[in-house]
Amino acid sequence: MNYFLISAAGKSSGKTAVSAGLAAALSRRGMKVAPFKKGPDYIDPMWLSQAAGRTCWNLDFFTMENDEINACFDQAREGADVVLVEGTKGLHDGVDVNGTDSNAALAHQLGLPVVLVLDTRGITRGIAPLLQGTASFDTTIQIAGVILNFVAGERHEQKLRAALSRYTDIPVLGAIRHDPGMAIGERHLGLVTVSEHAYGQAQVDRMAQLVEQQVDIPELLRRTVITEIPPRPVVARLPTQLTANVRIAIAKDAAFGFYYPDDLAAFARAGAELVPFDTLNHARLPVVDGLFIGGGFPESFISTLAANQTLQRDIRDFIENGGPSYAECGGLMYLCRSLRWHDDYGEMVGVIPADAVIEEKPVGRGYARFQPRETHPWPGVSGDDCPAHEFHYARLVSLPDDTRWASSVTRGHGIDGVHDGIVHRNLLAGFMHQRHGAVNPWVNRFVDFVRHCS
Repeated sequence: MNYFLISAAGKSSGKTAVSAGLAAALSRRGMKVAPFKKGPDYIDPMWLSQAAGRTCWNLDFFTMENDEINACFDQAREGADVVLVEGTKGLHDGVDVNGTDSNAALAHQLGLPVVLVLDTRGITRGIAPLLQGTASFDTTIQIAGVILNFVAGERHEQKLRAALSRYTDIPVLGAIRHDPGMAIGERHLGLVTVSEHAYGQAQVDRMAQLVEQQVDIPELLRRTVITEIPPRPVVARLPTQLTANVRIAIAKDAAFGFYYPDDLAAFARAGAELVPFDTLNHARLPVVDGLFIGGGFPESFISTLAANQTLQRDIRDFIENGGPSYAECGGLMYLCRSLRWHDDYGEMVGVIPADAVIEEKPVGRGYARFQPRETHPWPGVSGDDCPAHEFHYARLVSLPDDTRWASSVTRGHGIDGVHDGIVHRNLLAGFMHQRHGAVNPWVNRFVDFVRHCS
């Protein structure tokens, strides 16, 4: 089998486009590719899933224990010929100054060789010390090779190859020219999602074609063969799912799609059937026991969301009548009175007495922690800090002074810098994204709450 982690010297090096192009190119060769993404990001995994034709799973030191990372990796790679893990930022970047949560740490833990994607814009001979420093900083990491990215042309490529050949012994596995075909559109929250991209699968196909033409894939495969993954402690398999006895509506469409696959699987194990609905096109809320609206880009669909008044009315009635509900980030914004982004304005569901406004700069960004308060509505929530993450440009204005808060923020911003989690009847809505796991089994708690309210 082939295993490798794709990393870089720093962020914005084109890792996602190269990773997606490689995943699609390998899939075209008839290989089964299991994609993973380090960190909490939602959007990159969408592109990797589309390219590989197989669900991409997140591996995140902050919200997962090491044994959970191992278990997720071992179980999600079953049946694959190639395992591709896309890192985040640079090889040695992370929150911890000691590097315990870096891409290099993940490669070391999982026993993966590293393929470096280097941004070559504005650099020639200097590529050699850049690569030397990145490779020598932690000599326990095996650098299988480097892919030069954003190469200006033939002369530029020759200079880069000559410098690396002269000063390093790390092989160049490919040189990808600066090409619009390798560009995924960006917006305030990062890359545009696959479902929103004007060409979707066509863009993936174009990236695959360019990677196939400019990367020596046979050599990459030769240098990333692993006959045996280093032994790790045996981790118990996930429990068998229970027979579903509650139904929970989940918003899944172009406006709302930020969900982790293992969180969705946890609903089934907890005995809940997830019933998808489309906030943009469905006129009615399905008949359910609970409601879950995750994150996404409601600000990109303000007029369409505002026009779907029959669905808004159903959601409003469900919540006001005590229907157990949970909303994260974009879901929180959708449940406010209104949403404004530049000149776009629309009335939303209106169960949260506040208005959501999109700012020019991030309001909350990065890893976060919250401590549940006594007012938290779900059963079994302890007073320990729970890991989460947030990435929003939105703020809420005109919140009443008597707002009921479920959590205190111990790291990050939340809704007002101090609190997160608005409680209204049986609704919990906040900016922080949770990840189901041993430290914070939020899915089990929410399903138990839905079951208790039913």
